[in-house]
Amino acid sequence: MRHTPESMSALRRVGDELADATVETLFERGEVGRFNTLMRYVSTAGQELPEGLPDVAHEYLRATAAPPAWVDWGEMERARLFFIDNNVHVSTALAFSAMPACYAIPHVARLLSATHGLEYPSRRMAETGQFTVYLMQPDAFEAGSRFVPAVQKVRLLHASIRYHMRREGLWDEEALGTPICQEDMIGGLMIFSIQVLDALHRLGVHMSAEGAASYFYAWRVVGEMLGISPGQAPADLEEARLFSDLYMTRYMGPSEEGARLTHQLIDLYEEVVPGTLLDPVVAALIRYLVGDTCADWLQVPRSAWDTAVRASPALLGVLESVEDRSPLGAWALDRLGHLTTHLELSSLTRGRVMQYAVPERLRKEYGLTPTASRSHRWVPPPPAFPS
Repeated sequence: MRHTPESMSALRRVGDELADATVETLFERGEVGRFNTLMRYVSTAGQELPEGLPDVAHEYLRATAAPPAWVDWGEMERARLFFIDNNVHVSTALAFSAMPACYAIPHVARLLSATHGLEYPSRRMAETGQFTVYLMQPDAFEAGSRFVPAVQKVRLLHASIRYHMRREGLWDEEALGTPICQEDMIGGLMIFSIQVLDALHRLGVHMSAEGAASYFYAWRVVGEMLGISPGQAPADLEEARLFSDLYMTRYMGPSEEGARLTHQLIDLYEEVVPGTLLDPVVAALIRYLVGDTCADWLQVPRSAWDTAVRASPALLGVLESVEDRSPLGAWALDRLGHLTTHLELSSLTRGRVMQYAVPERLRKEYGLTPTASRSHRWVPPPPAFPS
């Protein structure tokens, strides 16, 4: 759907009717304990549900157990192969571009600060990385997979945040709209899809136009499963570009919460990077990927590495050329990317599976193939609204 500023404004007042009704029913009945049992122990598609789970939870799980009927499975397989080909680069873009982009939207940064706790940044990154890995498994939508339950939990988590923010008076709906509204859900979808593609291009990653379109398609499927109303998400990369530019230019800016979250993110990845010599590379990479204006809003520190990081596309370009020309080189780099992604995720999760559990109190307890031709290389179009 091609959105206008007027249609986007209307989406600010809309949440997720199904998930909101489920959470409200459970919480008003005092059944948060059973709800948490669902969030902690339902982890694979098709597994037997815990005893005593309320009927409303059973109905929600039934209604959300399948992807949209319009899914093209060939396109989803192309998206999976695109991820295999670029997994370490996608992980880099998610960590150093997508998350800071979220923090550069003041009302989103305020929401993240209020609901996730500034002292636990690794949880947010671990959940995001783990979710993406689940999505790109070959059996993501089959019995025994972890992806569909993860989607169902994230959707309920968002609904619980809306419920608590409203009940506890932590959100000015008149000024800010519904917390995690439809506009913000679609905006988040753009950040994790087309803006990740932009970051990959900026890093010098070689992508085919078909691969980029398939990657976006997979996230559009995910968006509807996460509660975006059918037909509201942009249908293709052209519409996505328009929505992304509209959304970011409407809301981007500096905030105390955004700067604090960014500093937490930098500290987190400096711990992941071995030693201390390369610690400044983390901030330099964020600055390179999001741009100086956004980085200054987020108070990303400057260093001598800012210039050095700009050479990364040339280095990646050499590796990408090897991958393009050599099936053996492509296989080796794909395996290295797979191992790197899982090592990073293991570091963030301390080897544990993130369960997306929802506590009773909001603040106190929230803790086509890899060697396919790339002759039609994807290049981002110019901004829809140039500054």
